[in-house]
Parts: sequence; structure tokens; C-alpha cells
Amino acid sequence: MIIPDNLPTVMHGVQLIGHGGFDQLVYREDLPVPLPDVGDVLIQVTAAGVNNTDINTRIGWYSKSVTMDTETGGADGFKMVDDEDASWTGVPLKFPRIQGADVCGRIIGVGAGVDPSRIGERVLVQTMQPMREASQITCVTMGSEYDGGFAQYAVARSEYTFAVKCDWSDAELATIPCAYSTAENMLQRGQVGVETILVTGASGGVGSAAIQLAKRRGAQVIALASHNKHQEVIALGADQVLDRNADITAELKTESVDVVIDLVAGTSWPRLLEVLKRGGRYITAGAIAGPIVELDVRTLYLKDLTLFGATYQDDKIFPCLISYIESGEIRPILAATYELADITRAQEDFLAKEFTGKLVLLPPKSGDMV
Repeated sequence: MIIPDNLPTVMHGVQLIGHGGFDQLVYREDLPVPLPDVGDVLIQVTAAGVNNTDINTRIGWYSKSVTMDTETGGADGFKMVDDEDASWTGVPLKFPRIQGADVCGRIIGVGAGVDPSRIGERVLVQTMQPMREASQITCVTMGSEYDGGFAQYAVARSEYTFAVKCDWSDAELATIPCAYSTAENMLQRGQVGVETILVTGASGGVGSAAIQLAKRRGAQVIALASHNKHQEVIALGADQVLDRNADITAELKTESVDVVIDLVAGTSWPRLLEVLKRGGRYITAGAIAGPIVELDVRTLYLKDLTLFGATYQDDKIFPCLISYIESGEIRPILAATYELADITRAQEDFLAKEFTGKLVLLPPKSGDMV
């Protein structure tokens, strides 16, 4: 193991101490600095994005006992949460946990088996990480199954830590890992090409990423977003924007869309299948408007539709994103930054949805360690 001689023993960070409201987020200044194990790198975190999964994990929304939308429990959590299945994997989380699915920073130390020349690299950490020893489609999540970026330092597997060379700020880079990998995974899973797609939740982190990533594939993009965000969504590249509450079966012709990229679900979900063409594809990686939907199975089989869930990411997703950044094919959509200690305010603003793109937390600077 190689670490800086002046590495402190304690750090600032936010611990999640259980499922529930904002009171479960505890800012501390005495957390032990993690050390890299075999195959790990030690990262001095400079920026960490705020994601829906951070809130969903905190409030226990992944538990099957929860049937409501994220916003309903966003501030105070849900009383009916079953801790036994309230995580991505369905395995109980271990508390306390440092969340933070998006990590941008610099490598300042390495564990055994890692090339010391990696020290000094500016890096992003892959959020969804395959479990090599488990089944083919099992993964763990940064900031969920192990500690993430809501602290001054973090450790990550070297193989999932990618150097990136560009002129973006660290805060801009921190908008990428979770949202853009989710969007790219959805597009790759659905084999999106030169065709017409519909993106729900288009002003959010994943939705705004999906627009850019779909346009680079040559797709015609129809986006759903609140009225006050239409111009921002058009600026991202959307060809047409409809109000998020619109009756899309009236606004669009039935059987007019090849692919639906859905992050919302909720009560309007059946309309998404109605506008799909015969043989169309529906891909989902979220349900912020509520996870319980009504499906007329006849629509599914009579139109020969294919439904995809998109959580597991294979090894090609994140390297693709790094190449898109370095070649200038995508751009960051950074709405605001907050000090790490202001995490509650950042999550309150996230839940209010009055912005387009991503919010990012900035840990206190801890000196030059490289």
C-alpha cells in the first residue's frame, strides 16, 4: 500500500444512519479516513453529484412495501419500509453508510497490486459495478453496498476507476457517473439508433443525459418536461417537447414512437405503451412518479412490444462515457453546487425539481496530497 505521508486519520463526511427522513443524514468531522485494500485506489474526493438513488436509498423506497412516489417520502421517509429489502439488491444495507453514487477526484494512494503510476490521475468512479464472483447480472452500487463520495476521501476498485482528460471542472465531471451511465445503458440495452424515441423526466439528470446520448446516435427525440423547462430541454437537443402532464396519446399519434425511455412510470404509464409502434421497445430505469402501474397485457402482446429493465451495466458502458467526454460529444448540465455540509438543502432542492440537469456537492478541501 502506498499512501501520502501527510494523509490525515479523520475526515469530514455524511453518514446515513438508517432509513428515513433528513434526520438520518449526519454530518461528521471525525470519520476515519479509509485505506486502500488489495486492488483499490484511495481518492481525494473533489465533487459528488446528488442523485435520485441517494434519496430512494435513504427513504427506503426500494422496499416492495413502498408503493408511492419518491417525493411523498422524500423529506420524512416512509413508515411502512421493510429494512430487509430496502436496497438496490434486496439485501439489507449496513449502517452507518456514506452515500454518494457520483465520485470525482484524484487518486492519492493505491493498494497492493495497483500500479503506483496511477497516483495523481483525475478520475471518475463507475457507479454500477458488476460482481465478478456472482451471477451474470449482479452488481453493487457506489454509495449503497459500500461507501461512496459524500466525504473527503473514498476508496474504490482500481478497475472501476477511470482517468479522464478534459477541460471540465470537477463539479461538471461529477454530473456524469450515475445519470449518464444509466442513460447510456438504457440506450444500449434498447439498441437505439436512427429512430424516434420518447424520453420522460427529460429535465432530470438521467433524462437530460438520455437526450444528448440519443442525439449522438442519430435519434429523433420527443421529450416530456414541465412547461417552464421546455427551452432548456430544447437546448439539450430535443426535437419536440411536450408538457409532462400532457395526454401524449392526443398530442402524438398512436403507434408513432419506436422507443420509450422512461424514468417516471406512475398513473400515466399505460399511455407510454399506446404511443409505441408495433414491435416497439420500452426501457425503464426508474419510477419517480410511483412504481405501481396498470398493464393491459393485450397491448403488450398484440403490438409485439418488448419491455426492458435496465439496472445492470456491463463493462463497455463506462468506457464509452469517458470517450464521449474526451471527444467532446456530450456536455455537462450542472445546475448548482453546494457545500457537503448543506446536503439537506441540496436534497430539498433536488426534490423540488426546479432545475434542469444535476446538483453537485463539494467536500471541504483537505490540502494537496499528490
